Amino acid sequence: MKTGGDRGDSSVPDDVWEQFLRDSVEGVADAPKEPSARARVVTERLRDEPAGDDGWRTCTPAAPARRTQGRYLVGLLAAVALLVAAFDPWNMIGASDEGAAAGPPLAQESGRPTGAPPVEPARRPTLAEPFKGSPAVRWADGTAGITVPAARTTGWMSKAQVEKALRQTRDFLVATSLDPSVLRGERPAEAIALINPHQKDVKDYLAAAFGTPTEENDPLLLFSRFDTSYARLAGDIVKTRGRMTFREGDRGALQVTTDVTYVYPVVRAGGGGDEIVRTIARREVVVNWDDPSKVITEPGTLSLVSYKVDMTNGGCDIHTGYFTPEFGTQGADSGSTDGETVDPYDRSTSMFGGPGSPDDGCRTASRS
Repeated sequence: MKTGGDRGDSSVPDDVWEQFLRDSVEGVADAPKEPSARARVVTERLRDEPAGDDGWRTCTPAAPARRTQGRYLVGLLAAVALLVAAFDPWNMIGASDEGAAAGPPLAQESGRPTGAPPVEPARRPTLAEPFKGSPAVRWADGTAGITVPAARTTGWMSKAQVEKALRQTRDFLVATSLDPSVLRGERPAEAIALINPHQKDVKDYLAAAFGTPTEENDPLLLFSRFDTSYARLAGDIVKTRGRMTFREGDRGALQVTTDVTYVYPVVRAGGGGDEIVRTIARREVVVNWDDPSKVITEPGTLSLVSYKVDMTNGGCDIHTGYFTPEFGTQGADSGSTDGETVDPYDRSTSMFGGPGSPDDGCRTASRS
């Protein structure tokens, strides 16, 4: 698998991009207040593990004072699905209640749910039904799963300005986590164009992340990317569920908090069989739409306040800048199984509100 970032094709000229990267080492002398992404966080990744009772696992490295990082791994359900397929090739097990189990599409998420979604019967996903056996089968597609609240006058912005800022925030989420070219590993030019270029720490992060990605400077904190020489999306549908909220932030800014879970069905690249696994990314991104009279910014750009991600079957301790889903028995002996079992579909607590692994290693995920 190749490493680093792939610039690819985009609407942003190469000389603008190069200047953007060169500027990452420079400060902004004339800013009355430089916006900063105060908390850049990665908390969990999960990846497939083979048959056995250890389940899917997540490794959680120790957290620095202002930034914490961690990863998840996955496996038990994939093994169960394979067993079901082996002993039930015609999918007769549970066939009579499949429609009832899936149920109608869910309404948009209007607030934090009170619990995890029900467990779906274990069924092997197919190219025709890549979300079979997952709660995401009832979720909306793409942007339809992201709830945008009604606007109201907030901080320095009028109601109409807030409405526009909320739409642009959703556009940012699309550009980071749903854009087909970004999912193919190309550089996220549209998303970067929406970020306030006067945030030195963010510019430093972007320059490092797409040059030499590390655990600290990982593109996956903000961007969903697959190395298409290794894995690709199974179809063109990504299931989503989440919402946006807003309030008045520092210096009268409109502060928007987004909490969205994205479910990506993937297959091996190069036609290596019909096995489908799912990579799940839950991202919480907080942005400010700053008052230009108080913060140096550019029109139509947002300032990143914090960004963090939980990744399921995205790779553990693998820092290539791409999701690295596991297939079959790959990675059977890697990682540790210490810590609590977690459900990647449970949105009833904040990303840091539930039990955590007490030390480095991998925790167990219950499903994908």
